[in-house]
Amino acid sequence: MRLRPFQQVDVFTSVPYRGNPVAVVLDGDGLSTEEMQDFTNWTNLSEATFVLPPTQAGADYRLRIFCPGRELPFAGHPTLGSCHAWLQAGGKPGGEDVVQECGVGLIRIRRDGERLAFAAPPLRKGGALPEEDVALIARGLGIPHGDIVDHAWCDNGPNWRGVMLRSAEQVLALKPDASILAGLDVGVVGPRGKVGVVGSRPQGDDCAFEVRAFFPGNNGMTEDPVTGSLNAALAQWLIGSGQAPSAYVAAQGTALGRAGRVHVQRDAQGETWIGGASVTCIEGQVRL
Repeated sequence: MRLRPFQQVDVFTSVPYRGNPVAVVLDGDGLSTEEMQDFTNWTNLSEATFVLPPTQAGADYRLRIFCPGRELPFAGHPTLGSCHAWLQAGGKPGGEDVVQECGVGLIRIRRDGERLAFAAPPLRKGGALPEEDVALIARGLGIPHGDIVDHAWCDNGPNWRGVMLRSAEQVLALKPDASILAGLDVGVVGPRGKVGVVGSRPQGDDCAFEVRAFFPGNNGMTEDPVTGSLNAALAQWLIGSGQAPSAYVAAQGTALGRAGRVHVQRDAQGETWIGGASVTCIEGQVRL
């Protein structure tokens, strides 16, 4: 064991403790997969990451991302939080964008004022969910089947199943049954007021959608405060199907007392960018 530089970063917020935290070990060299997984489980956070030297040409660093019980090929808030920590620690990108190597390949991250934004990886699976999955999710969410007005595979690393409800109020009222949804990654979205082109200021009616994310954890189902990978997949589905404008802000974490804000933009080249502010809450060293 030795002391390694460490930051705990709150992501999708500029106000400490109102977003989604990630533990970032800035020097993961020499750690085994088991050691990384054990440390992740110990943090009791939704994810921990480990920064390593890149192995692919063009990458600025390699990132391994873990959640309790498993490694992830990609996750959004750990990507932004780890990039924030790497830059804070003096990291210098080789080009205009930061390039992160991870399980799904190379991810570009751009700096936009106080925010970072990643280029959403392509969906590995799309299209409507099987009817049996929709029925199971409706039962697990405790809602009538007809309250799910649309649904789609949202697999971009995490195997999200996305469902849309009629309103943000319905999304916030959900009381899911972990025994029914066991083993599923479920993302729920509902329009928050009138959906249209929204401004970039993360407050009040500027938000077009309310989002919640449920996935398996060590002790049953977990709700994630703010989820970059899910919002990236939802954006590709909703914008692509004409149910969302090309730029909007989504709220997430409201049901948990957080105030996450996810900035979504599809550019002229058709690429979807997922951004938000980050703030370092803990900085120091960890013995690993």
